Amino acid sequence: MRPIYAATLLLATPAFAALTPVEQKMAATIEAENARSVELLTRLVNVNSGSRNLAGVTRVGEMVRAELEPLGFTVTWVPMAEVKRAGHIVAVHKGSGRGKRMLLIGHLDTVFEPDSPFQKMTIRGDKGEGPGAGDDKGGMVVMLAALRAMQAAGTLKAADIEIVLTGDEEDSGDPIEIARRDLIAAGKRADVALDFEGLSREDGRDMGSIARRSSSSWTVTATANSGHSSGIFSAASGYGAIYELTRIVDDFRRELPEPNLTFNIGLITGGTQAATDADGIRATAAGKTNIIPAVAIAKGDLRALAQDQIDRTRAKMNAIVARHLPGTDATLAFDPGGYPPMAPTPGNRALLDRLNRINADMSLPEMPALDPLKRGAGDISFVAKDVDGLVGLGPSSTGDHAPGETVDLTSIPLQAKRAAILMSRLAAEAR
Repeated sequence: MRPIYAATLLLATPAFAALTPVEQKMAATIEAENARSVELLTRLVNVNSGSRNLAGVTRVGEMVRAELEPLGFTVTWVPMAEVKRAGHIVAVHKGSGRGKRMLLIGHLDTVFEPDSPFQKMTIRGDKGEGPGAGDDKGGMVVMLAALRAMQAAGTLKAADIEIVLTGDEEDSGDPIEIARRDLIAAGKRADVALDFEGLSREDGRDMGSIARRSSSSWTVTATANSGHSSGIFSAASGYGAIYELTRIVDDFRRELPEPNLTFNIGLITGGTQAATDADGIRATAAGKTNIIPAVAIAKGDLRALAQDQIDRTRAKMNAIVARHLPGTDATLAFDPGGYPPMAPTPGNRALLDRLNRINADMSLPEMPALDPLKRGAGDISFVAKDVDGLVGLGPSSTGDHAPGETVDLTSIPLQAKRAAILMSRLAAEAR
């Protein structure tokens, strides 16, 4: 791999002197240890940790434990057998007790299970291609590089930090209340939450993320009188289940839209008989063109920016479903679990302002707030109602969740410097 020069050039700029000597030492440490960070990322990526590969997730957890314990963290493995997942890392660093209590969030798992053909890391120049190279093994590497730099500069000693690395962010266990129990509890103890998933970039510009939308699922089941198709639309036979379902989903399309809201329909089926499997991802149906369909099913998701938007949309959906064409009935069910929203609160905006002061001190451009429509749901949302948060402290990557996922290796030291300086300043700020 050819040398990564971006951060070294940054050290040479006069504006870098706006950082304190301690902060300059952290930046220098991160640069000096960059090869170590890339080597660690390669080792992590080369261990498959698909969410359902319990042994692989556990192994990645052991590798991260080996990095955290020398930094003074007390590391606990929290098994999650009760939700059929491997478990989580919870690591605690006791500091002075006077500064901001920080919660760092990441995840051990990837979307790539052992049967995926995409399994190993390949480095080409400043790019690293591999499963989870960006999401979120690259994020964990940024986190660890920042913490090592803080230790080298002496700022970690006073920092009160709790880390939660979930083992099922990409495919959460059920019930979600148990799967996210430890993360939610950590959020209640924290003053600030920092999410180490990937940095968002638009047209080459780094963006700050202060909001994430929710993610939840729903099912509409329409039923109707069946019979010979010659009777369709009659008072005796009615309209059939497929027309009823079509009416509902079209009314959703026309009546629900508002800013920051989406509602996708991902699966639909209908006939004289229709059903979905236990996981809700496959459907079967049977019917004939001369028989009025008795049942039709649609499954979709709902994503919103605030809880009141979710509540308002669900009420509208229920009202639409309740109208009913003649001779039909329908029900709407919202699946339990899902991800809550992370609204763009004033506290979150203040955190981005703090990060932008660091950008100014590093002679970097300001990071505007990212449109929340451009960011999916994530674990930080489970603590968003309890603590101010900032998303996207991990590296920049492209093609996440698909073969060819590629991380920009030059963004690892850049993001580690931002994170180390931000955490050190927060640790020095009275609670």
